[in-house]
Amino acid sequence: MISRFSVLLLFVPALGMLSLSVTEVQAEQAALRAGAAMIDITPEPGVSLDGVISKNGPVTGVHDRIYSRALVLDDGNTRVAICVNDLCMVERSYFDRVKQIVFEKTGLPANRMLMTSTHTHAAPRVPYGRASEQDDAYYQALIQKMAEAVITAEQNLAPAQIAWGSFDAGKYAACRRFLAEKGSVSLNPFGVAGEQIKSVSGRSKQIIQPAADIDPQCSILSVQHADGTPLAVLGNMSIHYCGGYRKGEISADYFGAYAKYLAEKLKSSGSHPPFVGMLSNGTSGNVGAVMKQNKRKYQPFEWIDESGKQFAEQTIKVLAQLQYERKIPVEMVEREIELAIRKPNEERLAWAQEILANPKQKTVHPWSKIYATEAVELNKYPATETIKLQAIRIGDLGIVGLPCEVFTETGLAIKAGSPFDATFSMELANGSSGYLPTPTQHALGGYETWPARSSYLEIEAETKIRQTALELLRELHN
Repeated sequence: MISRFSVLLLFVPALGMLSLSVTEVQAEQAALRAGAAMIDITPEPGVSLDGVISKNGPVTGVHDRIYSRALVLDDGNTRVAICVNDLCMVERSYFDRVKQIVFEKTGLPANRMLMTSTHTHAAPRVPYGRASEQDDAYYQALIQKMAEAVITAEQNLAPAQIAWGSFDAGKYAACRRFLAEKGSVSLNPFGVAGEQIKSVSGRSKQIIQPAADIDPQCSILSVQHADGTPLAVLGNMSIHYCGGYRKGEISADYFGAYAKYLAEKLKSSGSHPPFVGMLSNGTSGNVGAVMKQNKRKYQPFEWIDESGKQFAEQTIKVLAQLQYERKIPVEMVEREIELAIRKPNEERLAWAQEILANPKQKTVHPWSKIYATEAVELNKYPATETIKLQAIRIGDLGIVGLPCEVFTETGLAIKAGSPFDATFSMELANGSSGYLPTPTQHALGGYETWPARSSYLEIEAETKIRQTALELLRELHN
């Protein structure tokens, strides 16, 4: 693939050597083709919901159905797929099996597919919430359905045009980790003092400020059919989720409400397949729920619906200002890196075993028993884990896929260091390797840093992942 800075040298009889700019080369390329699809992945009652630390039990009802949504782009040389799933998170091996099925059915290589989860907490966490054979049956069906979404999107490929933009959604986001004065934060679950973060379970009366900045940008990738009919919109926002559920009820959270409202306003016409809206999660590991814009009390799911609608309305305003292109390069690269796992030492294991052997004893923290169990489980992990990082180029737009719950500092650093005019990251892509605090945030402590199946990569993991992501972007750009 020729980069946008390359020059193609041609020999023409009687004229000799001529240089042809990339813009002129692209004019001779095939026009962009795109296809999208969505497949229902709603589980039946009884299937387990969000698991490991926050166990919400089985599905008892459905507030709104959940989907696997896919977008496939083809510039005539390279074909790539992005698949966004209304799930809390998915282990890498499950996504890998989906990609293998798609490859066998379509020939689309596995290294040309980015698959991610939205992180709604009202959907299964695969397979970490497993409790029965019914869960296993759902997971097997889920693999087939996610593959079907990508396969159908590929079958729907048609001449298309594409554009991207963004809007400021900072009023909806807030860091959920707060820096507190030294000595003011209570002992962590392991009985260790000295942390300076008040977060999900921290306590302190002496808050200084939020521990990090937010990423206020909501990025929008818009795809239309060649005749201007809406084909798909892919949004990206760095907010953890919305929440406000009823226990046991399935919901795609505000990610699904966003897609629903976009579909209502941007309906396909004629013989085109249905429009597909999707909202991916950016870098939100240290960001709380969607911030309410007033002080009124909302009923369960009400703010989910309203916030999704507000994001969709602002997206539509952006769409009206975009200039679409039909001939644009699409490329994708990926790389695997090996990272160490923070397994418990002998002292931590002894602490865990003593806690679990005496379940009725009083502990220093309400979650001590949970983290004792986590220490035992984490001890079963291998010494290292290999993770997959990806980058996609669509003209002057860069998209990064990261397999963790990534902090905003990392997302902002990737945007700042990217060589592309516009860049955004998708977390929980191609796997679910736990929280990814920066080394600085690790030193401050807090829930997201405590060793468990929810946070287990080495302390330097963020540095290595960020540097690799930027290397991939530069590789695409150059």
